Amino acid sequence: MRMEGLRDRTKQFALRVIRLYSSVPRDTASQVNGKQLLRSGTSVAANFREASRARSYAEFISKLGIIEQELDETALWFELLVESNMVAQTKLGSLMQEVDELLRIIVTAVKSTKKNSSTSK
Repeated sequence: MRMEGLRDRTKQFALRVIRLYSSVPRDTASQVNGKQLLRSGTSVAANFREASRARSYAEFISKLGIIEQELDETALWFELLVESNMVAQTKLGSLMQEVDELLRIIVTAVKSTKKNSSTSK
């Protein structure tokens, strides 16, 4: 996948997280979890934009590492929302799948970038 495609995909993911947050119940526990989800889920797109402007392999790998962490945290908030019965599993199914797919892409990108950076030295 080209960088532009992933840039758009992470932005669309952030928009979906924003829409989900607006539907989270208004009780305190749901809002706290929802806000954590909102922070981590939207930061994926912001950090991907930063990664796409990286000035070196090391900076690119570092930013991808942050994206990986944010995706993993987002997956946790999805799990907690579902397992605490705050949000129905059916409402989060495709978002949880997208987190998994994005994580796989980012992990692969980190590995291939590390490999490419070591062979270009």
